[in-house]
Amino acid sequence: MMRNDGSLNMPPRPSLASLEKKAVWLSFLLMAIGLHVFEAALPSLGPWFKLGLANIMTLLALMFFGIRAALLLAIARVIIGSIFIGTLFTPTFFISLAGALTAAFTMLVLYLLFPRISLISLSLFAAVAHMLGQFVAVETWFIQQPAVYYLLPPLLFLSCISGWINGSIASYLWQRLQDKI
Repeated sequence: MMRNDGSLNMPPRPSLASLEKKAVWLSFLLMAIGLHVFEAALPSLGPWFKLGLANIMTLLALMFFGIRAALLLAIARVIIGSIFIGTLFTPTFFISLAGALTAAFTMLVLYLLFPRISLISLSLFAAVAHMLGQFVAVETWFIQQPAVYYLLPPLLFLSCISGWINGSIASYLWQRLQDKI
């Protein structure tokens, strides 16, 4: 693309700060994918229950980069992680995506409504939303029996425990990384 003066019309070079920000977000995504794949290899405490370790990275992305980056990270880690573990477009993928989207939207709405909310509180609400999103997806698309909800109370209890643990880890990392990134 030539300009009238004969020189090339090149887009401006991105700033170093912009490139660093993108590199840190990408490292968060890679860690989230790694945690997603690692968790898939662990034994489950119940149907559709995992610890949700990758949500730690979603929480950190929300704090460091904002709502859009956190939502994109949640979606990308489920899609790319599913490619790695071989579940893309399987029922497991759709259940995982439903839970991740429900959790991410819950985090984002709470963060917008209550900007001073703690990471532990965000994580707790997101863990409960994740489990509810998965149950709705399972009952709507796959099992279609209301009896599936009998499994919900003990799994919600486990979700609260894992949400608290993940929120505590995210809070610790946020405090440690805040000055470095």
